[in-house]
Amino acid sequence: MITDGGGPGSETARIGVSLGPIGVDVGWWLESARRLDAAGYAGVWCWDHFVGKGDRTVPVLEQWTTLTAAAATTRHVEIGSFVVNVMNRHPAVLARMVGNAQAISHGRVTLGIGIGGHPKEHVAYGIDFPEAGERAARLEEAIAVIRALWTGGPVTRPSRFYPLEDAYAHPVPDPAPRIIIGGESVAGARLAGRIGDGWTAFDRTFERDLPIYLESLAAAGRDRADQRLIVAFEAGRSGESALDDSPWVTRPAAELARWQAAGADDVIITARTTSDVDRLVRAAGG
Repeated sequence: MITDGGGPGSETARIGVSLGPIGVDVGWWLESARRLDAAGYAGVWCWDHFVGKGDRTVPVLEQWTTLTAAAATTRHVEIGSFVVNVMNRHPAVLARMVGNAQAISHGRVTLGIGIGGHPKEHVAYGIDFPEAGERAARLEEAIAVIRALWTGGPVTRPSRFYPLEDAYAHPVPDPAPRIIIGGESVAGARLAGRIGDGWTAFDRTFERDLPIYLESLAAAGRDRADQRLIVAFEAGRSGESALDDSPWVTRPAAELARWQAAGADDVIITARTTSDVDRLVRAAGG
């Protein structure tokens, strides 16, 4: 929660930070998360990749073990996935992982989830990567499975992809985390409006697809006030600082207000290096 004058801002100033997991070690990631927590940022988020898009020998942190460690070592920030690739984990397993992380964080977890988009890592790991239509169908079914298991069970439900039979899941997360659907496509915006607790898109697609999302929300008889819309900003490459002259460090409150006026509730910006984190902490008055 940041103001241009430094120090804590208003409760509406929601700036989260996605810390890049590629080419870093877990000590750096967790220390950066603790620094952002202490500086007053709203959340720390992590991508879901197993290998980088370039050199496959570069280390990459696994998303949910990293986020769970952050849940245990931070005090205030939201802990979020930006975003889970639905193909990377069976949704019943993911429901259990997120439920545990919610208990560890005392209710600070948000589940961002999408259809994925890095087929080479699927080839490398032998993980199925069907065409986009099937991945979207799997995403919808996975969300239903996760929500059902978050009741604790028993859950028995038929499913084309993820059938359950007399399934229990404890601890029951309290509260159940929001499920934010990530999507840069028209289909993703529609799905988020129909079944998500919110929607996230990058800055380059957010304003284009916002009317489609809102139309889908209205068609489903759902209330915008119950939803959470997040616009995300990605810049630079792994290992390279990207926030030198960014408005997110020179005038963050004004930039946030501009995007809230465009329809977003919150924002997520990307930090990949210690220099990026340093700039963010200074921008917060730290």
